[in-house]
Amino acid sequence: MTVAPHIPSQVPAGVTPQGDGIRVGHGSVVLDAYIDFLCPFCRMFEQTSGELLDALVNEEAITLVYHPLGFLDNLSTTRYSTRAAAASGCASDLGMFPQYADALYANQPPEGGPGLSDAELVALGEAIGIPRDEFAPCAVTHRYAEWVGYVTEVALARGVGGTPSVFVQGVPVPANPRTIAAAVQQLL
Repeated sequence: MTVAPHIPSQVPAGVTPQGDGIRVGHGSVVLDAYIDFLCPFCRMFEQTSGELLDALVNEEAITLVYHPLGFLDNLSTTRYSTRAAAASGCASDLGMFPQYADALYANQPPEGGPGLSDAELVALGEAIGIPRDEFAPCAVTHRYAEWVGYVTEVALARGVGGTPSVFVQGVPVPANPRTIAAAVQQLL
């Protein structure tokens, strides 16, 4: 018998009731995207599907739930995946998760190195308009690192084995715009 992970005491604003993802939008169809900010395929997913996802959110067709994971921590010398995901939680506190996620992908470091420093993660937020005095204390202390561990643990328990992984109403679909659009349209 496996024991379900417990929601950490500190979670970002905008999380799901289960605490395992950050909600964007309020549509009738739930689209879950399991991502890692160090994952080059996740960056490609955002580049190819981001416009569609934004449109579906803006049309109130979907509730997009991002699950920022620490899957690729072992491909960084500084646990970059967890640090970047934790910083994305700090951005969510300030209502800037989508913009910060875009900035992280636009400035994605290569696998195998240290990744961006905490100061660089803060500077990215500042560059997109996140107030430094509110963002920096959260980001540099990795306030949501435990939450990222929880999100990752829940994803593994659900059978998520790689990133990006996309589910529409709980059903896995290939992470490309055509299949996502078809799956959402079928449910609307």
